[in-house]
Amino acid sequence: MARKIEWSQVGVSSGPTFLSPGLIAGKDSELLFTSGCVGNDASGQYPEDVESQTRNALENLKRVLAAGSTDLDHVLKVLLFVSDGAHAAAVNKVYRDYFPGCPARSCVVVSFPDSRLKVELECVAEVPGK
Repeated sequence: MARKIEWSQVGVSSGPTFLSPGLIAGKDSELLFTSGCVGNDASGQYPEDVESQTRNALENLKRVLAAGSTDLDHVLKVLLFVSDGAHAAAVNKVYRDYFPGCPARSCVVVSFPDSRLKVELECVAEVPGK
């Protein structure tokens, strides 16, 4: 019989910077699933350039992962959304600074509901020691 998964939410902040939550699948789970992290800065603003938004999104992701007792070194899979395929080179340049080991990744070109958004990412990460 299938068991019901109990989710624990981590990484949500209040204030001007919205951090999407991470969810840990059950109290004994070794996996954390994040919602989309976008490229807003600490004041809630979105920089115009894709490099800054990518860096901000990855810094926001780091905070969500830390709240779930993990980090970028334990990321297994990344799903990356970009507003324009032409952003790929700029995104990849910043991405390699954060993920030199290159976990599995998919990249999808999308139309965001907020035109200020250029990049969003979500991931699945291992929670070490669980």
